[in-house]
Amino acid sequence: MAQADWRLEGEWIKNCNCAFGCPCDFNARPTQGSCKGLAGMRITKGHFGTTNLDGLSFFVVVSFPGALHEGNGQLQPIIEERASPAQREALFGIMSGQNSAEGTLFHIFSLIVTTMHDPIFAPVTFEFDKAARTARLVIPGVLETEVEPIKNPVTGAPHRIRIVMPEGFEHHEGEVASANIRSNGAIKFETTGSHSTLANVVQTPDGVAA
Repeated sequence: MAQADWRLEGEWIKNCNCAFGCPCDFNARPTQGSCKGLAGMRITKGHFGTTNLDGLSFFVVVSFPGALHEGNGQLQPIIEERASPAQREALFGIMSGQNSAEGTLFHIFSLIVTTMHDPIFAPVTFEFDKAARTARLVIPGVLETEVEPIKNPVTGAPHRIRIVMPEGFEHHEGEVASANIRSNGAIKFETTGSHSTLANVVQTPDGVAA
């Protein structure tokens, strides 16, 4: 059952080191055997109890030695520095998974992550255009990623593909794109031309509502 009254509506990004299509979404093993990536959102409208979360951004950088369901993961939370103490506490309450039903995204993370790195509070620049399949995230000195459409290898024209997951715990429908990632926090890695998913989501204690 839901443990608290919260709701996050906003723009979701998931970029990782896998090939386009993210094998995790298909219950398959990571392209390179291990998983490194980032996920998070800009909250266009949200709350935790009486604490308003509109406009704030939060992200996690993760690393898993194998498939996600095998666990032993590392995670570093990143929260926009302008969040007040009450807003930070609210976001940590959501991200901890303790305020979510079993099988939801944040609850799953709480089960498969064994190393939690110190959180980072930093300025965030986030540009997001799902329809164009473009995004840009800059957290100075910590994390940078750019997203662009996948290109047809013959013509160079933008290629469009959409993933639909009616029972997905991250999103129900997302646009697949190409990402470059440079992570310089506790979990360091770099990718070029790897997987990205952009989605509009509504996350609740009971899972994805839209």
